[in-house]
Amino acid sequence: MMEEQMMEYEEKMEKSLITLMNDYGTIRAGRANPHLLDKIKVDYYGAPTPLQQVGNVSVPEPRMIMIQPWDTSLIRDIEKAILNSDLGLTPNNDGKVIRLIFPELTEERRKDLAKDVKKKAEAAKVAVRNIRRDANDAFKKAKKGNEISEDEQKILEEEIQKLTDDYCAKIDKEMEKKSKEIMTV
Repeated sequence: MMEEQMMEYEEKMEKSLITLMNDYGTIRAGRANPHLLDKIKVDYYGAPTPLQQVGNVSVPEPRMIMIQPWDTSLIRDIEKAILNSDLGLTPNNDGKVIRLIFPELTEERRKDLAKDVKKKAEAAKVAVRNIRRDANDAFKKAKKGNEISEDEQKILEEEIQKLTDDYCAKIDKEMEKKSKEIMTV
């Protein structure tokens, strides 16, 4: 019974880590990364459609993303979606393809992005700690209901603490990696 609950708590912590890594994928670090476009939706015949589903997205150069729509009538809609996003990029098109040129990041912008990375990591750690708190509450409730003994409660609390420490360390590692990527010129 409690083993299943422990696995549930670990899955929730894993989801917090995955969410953080996905967020980091959308932070641009001066290099072109097609994942920056993951959250952009294009109005495709009245339906919001992910950008990757309306054309071919490629990275021909380290600081350029090229979008080749399968239907060239979508070029205006794709440009509009990019301009309305929080990317801060101006798309260029030649009638067939859209090019996104990534300017070199300034030192100040790099520092701002690094702060943002740290903030997101802190939020992920808070989420992991909240999961630990919920687990400990469940263990206390089980103890009160005589479902588990006091010793079992202590063991479970130690296990959830170890899981929490492991996930916080993983979050720190991801934060260090992304910060280093951002600060590398």
